[in-house]
Amino acid sequence: MAKIPIFEKKNVLVTGGAGFIGSHLCENLLKVAKVICIDDLLSGGQLSNIEHLLKYPDFEFIKHDVAVPFDLNSWPELKKFKTQFQGVQEIYHLACPTAPLTFEQNKIKILKANAQATLNVLDLAVLWKSKVFFSSSSVVYGKQAGGNRYIAEEELGIADQLSPHACYDEGKRFAETAYHTFSQVYGLDARIARVFRTYGPRLQIAAGEMIPDLILNALEGKPLIIYGDKNFTTSLCYITDMVDGILKLMDAEQNFGPVNLGSDEEQNLAQVAGKIIELTKSTSKIVFKPPLLFMRPQPLPDIRQAKDALGWFPVVRLEEGLSRMIEYTRATKHLLGVK
Repeated sequence: MAKIPIFEKKNVLVTGGAGFIGSHLCENLLKVAKVICIDDLLSGGQLSNIEHLLKYPDFEFIKHDVAVPFDLNSWPELKKFKTQFQGVQEIYHLACPTAPLTFEQNKIKILKANAQATLNVLDLAVLWKSKVFFSSSSVVYGKQAGGNRYIAEEELGIADQLSPHACYDEGKRFAETAYHTFSQVYGLDARIARVFRTYGPRLQIAAGEMIPDLILNALEGKPLIIYGDKNFTTSLCYITDMVDGILKLMDAEQNFGPVNLGSDEEQNLAQVAGKIIELTKSTSKIVFKPPLLFMRPQPLPDIRQAKDALGWFPVVRLEEGLSRMIEYTRATKHLLGVK
């Protein structure tokens, strides 16, 4: 596709940019680009996540639901980006509610984020000939089957379009199809990462997310609630590793198709909770409760493609990542009204 001239730095658009992964991505992109962050702040995005970025002239926040069609040139605050001439060179589509505790009430919003918002983003990418990224998910593989511990990108997985969480799982499948179709028809350079469980600072607290809630409760001496049994295991990738993987995927000369990004080390959640108690010197006890709808066991990612093609693999060890997150939670929990 023909390239649109760049006057200074490239323009980059991040949807869901005030969310957990999105805010860290904006922070990193700001080192090399002008960043437009769009978020409706209604389902996970928080202004506090990007407040430190607002002072930079190369960063602009727009409050908007990307499931509603939008025109970048209609916002006067974006005139400094010269979007009417330069457009946007890269788009990162991450907007989608993920908090387990609000999953039921956000089902329609999740559906629209994976369908209407995805099509709006792709239309914009066609208009400006942008390279475009989609944050897909490990859920496209469906439930773990046949005792397969690791799952590679060529696995088709198990689809269930009528499951209680299909708006998210099958929504991500639809979005991947949309990206692939736009790539075939319009020649878009569309890149897809299948993101496995990620943790770190700015992950929403008191929303049913495992690690931040375990840490907060440990600091407060409250029971550490695990939504599952003592055998619940998961993949846990630290946020800096995940962002590094996303950027490497976008910077790669060749588009390798969907790429698994996540840790291939299996973590027992009860043992993780025990490590948190140890690191915080807490007196908390571990309590098991029935699994939430959105939280269920998943296979581990086979990340050979990311290693071979991108030179990427997670480097932050679990104890180091937990220590960083504990320090962050101690420093910011007062902002949540927690003493």
